[in-house]
Amino acid sequence: MEKPRSSTHHRARILAGCLLFPLAAVANAAAPIHIPDADALRIGKRIWQNECNGSIAGLTSWNSGEDFASLGIGHFIWYPEGMRGPFEESFPEFLEFARKRGSTVPVWLNQATFCPWSSRADFSGAQNSSQMRELRQYLAHTVDLQTQFLLARLQQSLAKMLDEVASGARDNVRRQFTRIASTPHGCYALADYVNFKGEGVLQTERYHGEGWGLLQVLEQIHGTEPGGAANREFANSAAAILRRRVQNSPPERHEARWLPGWLNRVHTYN
Repeated sequence: MEKPRSSTHHRARILAGCLLFPLAAVANAAAPIHIPDADALRIGKRIWQNECNGSIAGLTSWNSGEDFASLGIGHFIWYPEGMRGPFEESFPEFLEFARKRGSTVPVWLNQATFCPWSSRADFSGAQNSSQMRELRQYLAHTVDLQTQFLLARLQQSLAKMLDEVASGARDNVRRQFTRIASTPHGCYALADYVNFKGEGVLQTERYHGEGWGLLQVLEQIHGTEPGGAANREFANSAAAILRRRVQNSPPERHEARWLPGWLNRVHTYN
């Protein structure tokens, strides 16, 4: 199926105003880095490819072995009623983001306080329901808005990480974030990884006390060269952190089955 064109050109223009805070500006939010429209939309489409193979069907997923739906180009997590896991729930945050920007959210979705499908089997059985079709249509026509949400999350991630990291490591995390964010491809790598595995600041997102988010990836990098060198170091560090996660993971989760795909994904950062 052909991918739908973005429903509103004005949203694409707004993407030019999606900003990444450079390290030196976190305290006063000054001198932001602007991402041009074309680069921002390219980031969103690449993340859509990473999460959903760029398909409409992939916008509504529930992965085997997981307790939540994965929705949109970023596979934003949505838990059913009574279910809360260790991973950050991001789909309700996207809906709130969309409402604040004037998006017309489907009525039933706007009123939902939790994922209406209680299990993967329930979700799979509803693939041709009117609600699921309407959800896919809404997600397919708000790719630009979802990209804004992803970039806004990246924009906020540095301050969260600096609040969490030990004071002695703070300057290095700040420096590495700036190095990688200095190119459009580096911005893609940061935005994709923080959506993919989080900021790394939640204590619930740990195995044996070790996290796997953006913070943990940046802590392992100590280079100084900009551009391609920074991207290579980021890709290598991300791969090492993901291997460590799998090694630390509970055996019953069988996370080794996901590692090849994860590594293929982070290789695109290089």
